[in-house]
Amino acid sequence: MGLFSRAGRGSYRPVSAPPSMHSDPSVHTPGGQPIALDPTPMDRMRERVDHLARTYPAHLALVVFASIIAVITALLSLPFATQSGERAPFADALFNATSAVSVTGLTTVDTANYWSLFGQIAIAIGISIGGMGVMTMASILGLAVSRHIGLTQRMLAATETKTAQLGQVGSLMRMVIITALTADFVLFMVLLPRYLTLDYSFAQSLWYALFMAISIFNNAGFVVLPGGLEPHISDIWMITPIIIGTMVGAVGFPVMMDLTRNWRTPRRLTLHTKLTLTTYLSLAIIGTLMVGASEWGNPKTYGELSVTDRVMHSLLAGVNARSSGISLLDVGEMNRGTWFFQDIMMFIGGGSASTAGGIKVTTIAVLTLAVLAEARGDRDIEAFRRRIPSSSVRLAVAVTMIGAALVGIATLILLHTTSYTLDRVLFETISAFGTCGLSTGITGELPDSGKYVLSALMYLGRTGTMTIAAALALRERRRVIRMPEERPIIG
Repeated sequence: MGLFSRAGRGSYRPVSAPPSMHSDPSVHTPGGQPIALDPTPMDRMRERVDHLARTYPAHLALVVFASIIAVITALLSLPFATQSGERAPFADALFNATSAVSVTGLTTVDTANYWSLFGQIAIAIGISIGGMGVMTMASILGLAVSRHIGLTQRMLAATETKTAQLGQVGSLMRMVIITALTADFVLFMVLLPRYLTLDYSFAQSLWYALFMAISIFNNAGFVVLPGGLEPHISDIWMITPIIIGTMVGAVGFPVMMDLTRNWRTPRRLTLHTKLTLTTYLSLAIIGTLMVGASEWGNPKTYGELSVTDRVMHSLLAGVNARSSGISLLDVGEMNRGTWFFQDIMMFIGGGSASTAGGIKVTTIAVLTLAVLAEARGDRDIEAFRRRIPSSSVRLAVAVTMIGAALVGIATLILLHTTSYTLDRVLFETISAFGTCGLSTGITGELPDSGKYVLSALMYLGRTGTMTIAAALALRERRRVIRMPEERPIIG
């Protein structure tokens, strides 16, 4: 009888197919049941990826990113990856590959003048894969967490975050890729006409527009324009796409998908979207005002600019210190107070499952709400008519403390291995951890040991917070026996 057995006159019942078989929706039984067929190699690969994503999500994220970095490092180590035709030192190849894949933007060499076209293409590929990869991996980790919690909690999470609608890993990756490519294409079409009006050839304009579109949306901070962006310091056509593209890439894939579905009915937006947008925009406004006020009279930065240019660069500073690291001004000439404020912004970063780094805006939002609830004496932490569970607060505290510990250890190592002052070293380490890319100018002068430290920090800053958060959430368990409660003295 094959796959079917007689269940009665004129009826059939399907026999369970082996686990190695799948259903083809185009072939059905007389009763409408799909017939199981042998899976294709692509189906087997998709099943393996889904299994790894469900079973070992944190391990998968770490291995995937490390593998991509290894490949880009190998490409940048080839002789024809540099304009001189000589092999790049391993420390520089590893550092720039890590910076590209982690979409940081810190560089030890001049991207435009050191790397050949092949090397720049390798960096662009690393940025694209890293940017799309972090959004995919973070969403996969979210799916894994939602599948491991209890049934009631899972149903509530699916209703609130619409995670269940993301489907399988393959469908999720397809949506992320389409979203990223669409954003890259729009930025490319905006930048190309401007480059065509400059003294670049048509081929150069195409490449510069494509590379900068990838760098801007992925918040990478790499620049391949000859002479950098400083010659365009008053070019609104150049600055505006950077501001908008950076914000779109930094809010995160879940927020973009939620806005796409519910932009006509804002009340249906998820709590995550509302917290992300509210906190991100608030910090962007604060950053604009603080940096603008601090640098307004600095003759080495804003002092020689017009009022319009000062406002534009203040707006850019409000978003670039959070993620992209693209600055048209020399950060090394800014005031020390500006550095300290940017340290805070870089440590916070952007949205979850975005191309931005840091501990994420939702983390700082939850911590702030917890402080406000404690100050008011409220029992519950609430936002937008929703109650935030205590487990989210514990997770936010853990992510913040672990991030601070990583920055502190890296800063201590660099202080002992270099002669730079604390303000410069702290700025570089936070920029690396927050995958921001702003620099006071000391990155290229670091010894190889310092480059390795920052490379490890960029890798951990990109993968660490999301994998740690997922690992801690997956370890959540209920204990049958609870110890008696006793409160220690706090403060």
